Amino acid sequence: MSFVDEHRDRFGGVEPICRVLRRHGLQITPSGYWAAKKRRPSKRQVRDAQLTEVIGQVHSANYGVYGARKIWHELRRQGPPTARCTVERLMRDAGLAGVVRGRRSAPPPPIRGHERAADLLNRDFTAARPNRCWVADFTHVAAWSGVVYVAFVVDVYSRAIVG
Repeated sequence: MSFVDEHRDRFGGVEPICRVLRRHGLQITPSGYWAAKKRRPSKRQVRDAQLTEVIGQVHSANYGVYGARKIWHELRRQGPPTARCTVERLMRDAGLAGVVRGRRSAPPPPIRGHERAADLLNRDFTAARPNRCWVADFTHVAAWSGVVYVAFVVDVYSRAIVG
């Protein structure tokens, strides 16, 4: 349809284009072309257009991060039920995709020739009173701005963070 629309002025109407297309195996007649032009959009086409607009709004409202699964859940909360495969198809047709989280990298291997700190607790993480034994740890957390490192000190007795 769109091909014929784009080229009919250039080639002198619909009939010459349909003639060439018929020679190449596409069974398109001028009457079939005009009947298709007059035909109203189907219910599916109308619903797809509405859903594509809503999907685009949900996608942009969530900073372009949501994929088909999360958008599908959001649409279920908002209104009439929609199949997940429909959301996937419409997102694919609209060129929308969610952000895929990267895989976590494995920790680096231990450095040879370096000694670990002595295990003063002998892996016995119990204490009889508060503030008798503290342990420290650190970790990293993925954030929008990059990686954030967090260090903390924990009282073994109460498991409260003391620093």
